[in-house]
This record gives sequence, structure tokens and C-alpha cells, in this order.
Amino acid sequence: MLTSIRRRVGAFIGGFGGGFKAGQANRRLKSFLPSRAHLNTLIAAAGPDITARARYLIRNNGYAANAIESWAGNVVGAGIKPSSLIGDSKLKAAIQKLWLAWTDESDAEGFTDFYGQQRRAAREVFIAGEVFFRFRPRWPEDGLSVPLQLQMIPSEMLPLSRNETLPSGNSIRQGIEFDRIGRRVAYHFLRRHPGDITDPGVSGETVRVPASEVVHIMDPVDAGQLRGVSRFAPAIVKLFLLDQYDDAELDRKKVAAMYALFVTTPSPGEPFDMAEETGADGERSMDVQPGQVVMLEPGEKIQTSAPADVGGSYEAFQYRTMLQISAALGVPYAYLSNDMLKANYSNSRLALLEFRRRIEAWQHSVLVHQMCRTVWRRWMDAAVLSGALSIPGYETKRADCLACSWLPPRWEWVDPLKDARAEIEQIDAGLKSRSQAIAERGFDAEQVDAEIAGDKAREKSLGLVFGKQPSTPPDPAIAVPETPAS
Repeated sequence: MLTSIRRRVGAFIGGFGGGFKAGQANRRLKSFLPSRAHLNTLIAAAGPDITARARYLIRNNGYAANAIESWAGNVVGAGIKPSSLIGDSKLKAAIQKLWLAWTDESDAEGFTDFYGQQRRAAREVFIAGEVFFRFRPRWPEDGLSVPLQLQMIPSEMLPLSRNETLPSGNSIRQGIEFDRIGRRVAYHFLRRHPGDITDPGVSGETVRVPASEVVHIMDPVDAGQLRGVSRFAPAIVKLFLLDQYDDAELDRKKVAAMYALFVTTPSPGEPFDMAEETGADGERSMDVQPGQVVMLEPGEKIQTSAPADVGGSYEAFQYRTMLQISAALGVPYAYLSNDMLKANYSNSRLALLEFRRRIEAWQHSVLVHQMCRTVWRRWMDAAVLSGALSIPGYETKRADCLACSWLPPRWEWVDPLKDARAEIEQIDAGLKSRSQAIAERGFDAEQVDAEIAGDKAREKSLGLVFGKQPSTPPDPAIAVPETPAS
């Protein structure tokens, strides 16, 4: 009833030429009735299916697999690395050295290092919309440089269907426990993956993990959003249907490549050649050999198979569909398809610049803010408490000790010579500093300067000379003899 009234009001306003066409219920839009449910409701209803379909495409569709690898490679690369902002150079060097040693020990599963976990996090957020890491404190006798590790937990381990009010007044929404003022206090994870039949654990049993022990990484798109949604969501339908279309086209080509002959005769009961064979189903066939001459009976004739061809529309149709998928995933067409034939220097650079702006925004607002900074704070506390780091008065100056900048991997450009020259001119003109230029390449300026100074000292001690040497101006005290006039 209410919907009908709204439509009549919209039609009345539209009749006078006013209002928004997007809100009218005319002939073109009467079937366009999107849900008004909150994103949390939509994720609860469709989230598991979207994630399952995204994982299926990653495993079976080459374009989807290429897109996720391009995303993870550009977001993380060799790793988003920290550079401590502590003023004491010796203490900073000790912190950086200890961190480097711990990165090889961070994975509780032992498969990769901390930067590999960053890459896995970027992949999971792209596929499932979210991922969890649990802090795992270790005993001193475990022999770690800092007694702390990270355990990765996939999104399926936090049930979306868990919604209830607890006797304490806290509420559980989609597996996340909130206190009375809306703060996250705990996560109720399943003890075993709901789709892993090899795990002997009890199905459906959950364990409460305090929120202080969990890193929840997601890219929220709506206010009040609790759980993540796959970035594949807008592209799943087109990717799946395009894959089916390609398979059908491949089968059609295979059938067309089979050179089939059909013999028609007014008297099918008579054999047409000694090479004729009769199958178990009674079908008459003849094996055709190269250069063979077959004598047909009077009235018999041969027809060849001529399946329909798709013509020249196949590539154009696939290209337009791939462009839509590329836009839905936010990955450039060339990165999605590995098709470089349509790329030149100008459009490749434009696509890369736009893609890298999005990557930088995602790096700093999601991966650095939610994962890297949280892990750095917990790691520093664990290092000081365990005695791996000695920082007198750490409790009173903790904020200063935790100050850190995170350096993403450097971008490789299409024409590195031109970009290097432009960067040098910007530094010479005072438009940017060397520290900024070095940080944009993924390195720490102090460390680079120390390495340069050490290299120069070593070269001098060994009598080595590299690069262009500055020209020595002539000494004015030394007279240059004049050339006699001829």
C-alpha cells in the first residue's frame, strides 16, 4: 500500500515535469526495485555465497586469478616496511635489526614471513572482503627473537549467523561481540572451518577471543558496516558467464575442426564400400584415409559438415565484456587480461597513475592503518616486556617510541629515465626533498645515507673510483704560457 502511494506521488510530480527521474516509477523503471535493507542484512543473506563463488573463480578462471595476483603484487610487492621515527640513531638501528629478525618468525604456521602475511591479507580482503589475524604470545623457551606470532583466520571462521543478546547486556552481531556503548570486545570464532572435513574438531563449536587479540582487516563501504564484502561482487556474474561463453566457443571450434563426411543414398540398405563399419548402435560409418578414392553406388552423394561460425564479433564482444569486468574489479584491463596489444605509452601511463592512486589510498587506509600499525604497537610492547629491547622509561614515552612511518614498495615506471630526471629536477628546484624521494622508492633516507657514506669510505680506503669525477678548476697561481702569434 505504501509503495503504491509513493508511486502515485512520484507519477503526480513527474507529470508536471519536476522531481528526479531516478525516483520515478515510469515504464522504464517500474521493474527497478532495489532492496532498502542495510548492507549488514545483505551480507548476512548473500555473503557466504559471494565468497564461495569468488574463491571458485580464483581457482578456475584465469582472468580472476590474474586479477588477484596483480592486486596483491601492486599493493604489497616485497612488503610495506616500517621506518622507526625515534631520534636516537643507535636505538633506531637496534629496533630495525630486531624487527627484521622477527619478520621471519611472525607466521604461526611457519609458511612465510610478515611481508608474506601482508600479501595474504591483501588477497583475502580482495576475495572475501575481510580477514582476521590473531596475536599468539609465545613462551621465552620457544626461542623467538620476540615472543609473539600472528595466526591468519579466514572470514568463514566467524559465523555471520551468530546474532544474540548476552545476559551481561552485550550483544553479538554477525559473530562480533559489542558492549553497551558499541565497542568491539570479542570475536566468537568457530573452532574448525565449516567447509574442512579433514578437521576432526566439533562442528559449530565457537571460542570467544578478546578483541585486543584480534586484527580485523576490511575495507568498509557503508556506515555501520560490520563485515566485509568481496571486491569480486560486481564482477562475478559477468566473469562466470564469460567463462561459459568461452567454453562453448572452444567446443564449437573443436567440432568445426573435425572434418566430418556424410553419405546420403536412396537405398541405405546397400553397402557403399568395403571400408564401411557398423557400430554397436547400428550406425553405418566409413574410415577415410589420406588419398583414398571411394567409389559410390548410383544415387549416393557426399556432404561435408559446415557448422556456423561466430564471425568477427567474438573478439569485440569479449573485449567490451572484459572492460566491464576490469572496471568492476578496479584493475586495469592489461593487468586483468595480460593483453598488451592495445596499450601504448600514453594510455598505459594514464591507467597506471589512476590504478596507483587507488592502491596508495588502500595501502594507507586499510593495510597500514588496520594491520601494520596494530602489529607494530603490539610487537614493540612485547619486545620491551620480554627484554628483547631495552628502552628506559618506555611507559612514559611510549607514544614517541611507537612513532613509525610505513614505506610501500617503489613503483616501476614505463620510462624510468624520464621519471628519474624529472625527480632530480624537482629536488634541485626545492619542490621535494631527498627524504621524500627516497621514501617514495620504499627506503629509509637515514639508512640510505649511512650506506652511501660507508660505500664512499670503503672506496676511498681501497683507492676505487666510480662514476663521474668533478672537474678540477685551473689554479690561477699557475701561469699559462701564451701562444706566439704566427
